[in-house]
Amino acid sequence: MITTRFTQLFGVEHPIAQGGMQWVGTADLVAAVANAGALGFLTALTQPSPEALTREIARCRGLTDKPFGVNLTILPSINPPPYAEYRQAIIEAGITAVETAGYRPDEHVAAFKAHGVKVIHKCTAVRHALSAQRMGADAISIDGFECAGHPGEDDIPGLVLIPATADKVTIPIIASGGFADGRGLVAALALGAEGINMGTRFCATQEAPIHEGIKQAILANDERATALLFRSYRNTARVARNSVAQEAIAIEQSGQPFEAIAHLVKGARGREGLISGDPEHGIWTAGLVQGLIHDIPPVATLVSRIVAQAEAIIAQRLGAMIASA
Repeated sequence: MITTRFTQLFGVEHPIAQGGMQWVGTADLVAAVANAGALGFLTALTQPSPEALTREIARCRGLTDKPFGVNLTILPSINPPPYAEYRQAIIEAGITAVETAGYRPDEHVAAFKAHGVKVIHKCTAVRHALSAQRMGADAISIDGFECAGHPGEDDIPGLVLIPATADKVTIPIIASGGFADGRGLVAALALGAEGINMGTRFCATQEAPIHEGIKQAILANDERATALLFRSYRNTARVARNSVAQEAIAIEQSGQPFEAIAHLVKGARGREGLISGDPEHGIWTAGLVQGLIHDIPPVATLVSRIVAQAEAIIAQRLGAMIASA
């Protein structure tokens, strides 16, 4: 068993987290992650209302008696969702771990902390990690450039970003972006992290609530099969490379505003693809780690395999490299 500050802080068996993923972070996946001894996060905004989130938390509790958390991502918007109401639903449900991400989470972090909720804040830069630590976050999820979704604008890969963050912050760090197996877990620990966060790898599991066609597309893809959208809008997003993403990129690179590609990249269209299994229907997030994914196992098998591989690397391969004096 690998024990770190992360496992001790959140009361889980293994130093592995399943971060909040829009449309994917539901009770079916999160409970499986929790039952496997890792820390899963429901995605608050996947639920259409705070009341629906309350019901989803209850459904997850019906599937596991192990710890799990909720992700609350705050994004700038003309018509934002009722973040404060989602936050209150999380608190009233007695959730003890929250993953925050996005734009100016200060008031939410403060409210969670006031109610004894432990907060992991997702960051893409050392300066953001330092800010989150000052804000009162209990841990940092640091996202390298390899990650799916939003990698920030600095383009710093995990091999540099993880130790650079570890040099500056004192709270536990969870490494995110490019992790799929025990080799990655050992590397993250060596770089100064206390565990790993996986998104794309958990999408390719039996319990992930997405169509088999999308899971098979992940298996068929390699580490080159992603695209970066919204670069000129300073809101970079890494998605699976498909015809829709390439069309959107071409329009963006021609200098047109976001409104010109909105019909291609809207979330509802992407969700339709996840449900129908058509990987060409809309955009969907996936990381470079696709190149390390070769099967669709049950979550419990995946987690136990990662931990066993990591333990073997630490005890056998690395240990054998140290020569006695």
